[in-house]
Amino acid sequence: MSEQYLMARIADRPVAIPTAQVESVIDLGDILPAPLAPPQVRGLVAIRSRVVTVIDTEVALGLPRSVHDRRRAVITAVDGHHYAILVESLDEVETLVAQPLSSGLVLGDGWRDCATGIVEHGGEPMLVLDLSAWIPAAALAA
Repeated sequence: MSEQYLMARIADRPVAIPTAQVESVIDLGDILPAPLAPPQVRGLVAIRSRVVTVIDTEVALGLPRSVHDRRRAVITAVDGHHYAILVESLDEVETLVAQPLSSGLVLGDGWRDCATGIVEHGGEPMLVLDLSAWIPAAALAA
């Protein structure tokens, strides 16, 4: 069955994000530190009079934090809380058909935790992501 996906780039890899997980896209302002937060939490930002937790996708994937100051983010809501998921870039929304992940597909730990399938866009395979996989478990339990 076809579904709409927001095309994005994370950790230099093209990915597809189901639009059902996307509340909005935004360029973030100042990100304030969040002491004692898990490593993938880059900090907090104020968006439309609410505090939003910023998730550093590269750190969540087990990669070193980027030297680039990324500010583009996908806003998603998980269990009533809003999160800004950092991305390198965003592109158009496309209607595509997802295929399940192949059992022989080798993915790094961080990608394996968030990938739910594969779509083909412009002849290129792209992982379909579940953004909630990057939300710290303690936040989900709260």
